[in-house]
Amino acid sequence: MKDFNYWKKLHESEQLDEFSKDNIGLLWLKTKSIVRKDLIGEFILNNKITLKKTGLAKQFIELFNLLSKKPTQSHKILDEYIKGKNKIRVAELNTKQLVSELYKLKTFEWGGDYQNSLDKYLVNRYVKVHKSYNTLVSKFKTEIHIAVQGYVLNSWYNHWSSILIEHIFKSHPTVLPTVGQIKSVDFFINNIPFDLKVTYLPAEHIKSKRKEKGLPVELTFLKSKATEAKIIFDKKAKDTDIFYEIVEKMKDKNDTFCKKVLKTLKDEKLAILKEAQNNPKLLAKWLYENQGEMRFGSENRLFLVLVDTEDFNNSWKLKRNLELLKPTIKKYLDNFGKKRMKDLKVSFSYKGKTFTALTDVIFVVK
Repeated sequence: MKDFNYWKKLHESEQLDEFSKDNIGLLWLKTKSIVRKDLIGEFILNNKITLKKTGLAKQFIELFNLLSKKPTQSHKILDEYIKGKNKIRVAELNTKQLVSELYKLKTFEWGGDYQNSLDKYLVNRYVKVHKSYNTLVSKFKTEIHIAVQGYVLNSWYNHWSSILIEHIFKSHPTVLPTVGQIKSVDFFINNIPFDLKVTYLPAEHIKSKRKEKGLPVELTFLKSKATEAKIIFDKKAKDTDIFYEIVEKMKDKNDTFCKKVLKTLKDEKLAILKEAQNNPKLLAKWLYENQGEMRFGSENRLFLVLVDTEDFNNSWKLKRNLELLKPTIKKYLDNFGKKRMKDLKVSFSYKGKTFTALTDVIFVVK
């Protein structure tokens, strides 16, 4: 029986594709969106609903059961309430000021080689390594300060630029926002729940595609060409620093050979990008299958992939470029109704298990 607990269990296991096909499942998600003390109180007052239970968990069950009796009417009053609350929130956000603040970040450097957890990085790199108190303290002036500062600034940029991008989606008539946070759901497009993921064309994806094509690793190729061009570089430096040094020196040398090397790398990346644009489902599948373990999710996802073709490393700057973001997102949402559910369906494997989700990719390319 598809009762409250059925949908609760599905949501907790992040199997959201069934919600998209079931009117009552969607009602469960929308009801969950307003289960916050201030929201639920306002909603039941506005709609003259009386709840006997106290406590949000029990009120959620009671409200859902009441709304399930007349689902069509309930969807209508929930949609109206949620859209009304969203209009207020959109009006409260000073978009111009926020964009101005985001433009103050000039470099996007994490300051460490950690992936998902700064605390884990600090413990493994410093706490468990240095027995000397004075040595550890000395690291605060150099390495630790840089790592923490980079982490905080980049996290700040990602947080507020994501809110900015979400507001672009939530301002479109085909989109129903979630006014209260729901795990794995940022909004609904034509009643399909999606979690928005803003990302770039991943370096690891480019690397795997190069391998498929029989192309050498970019750094290996660059080192070889640097030797041919008689460019000296620090062979003991980190890979990212070596890559940067060689590219910059080739740009500075600016002869025919160096120009050709840099153009070759760029053309190869553009070809991989073109392939992804022509078959976005393959990229979506790759993104699902190559998630970090700490952030794994099998929910419906809408990937917004940002690419600066002049310098792929500067793609992070597009997160604040409203002139590019707005028309691209609007065009996608305007045409979303033409998409078929089966075209959005993707199956992927993760640690030996197979998952199914609804997904799509929007490319924002400069």
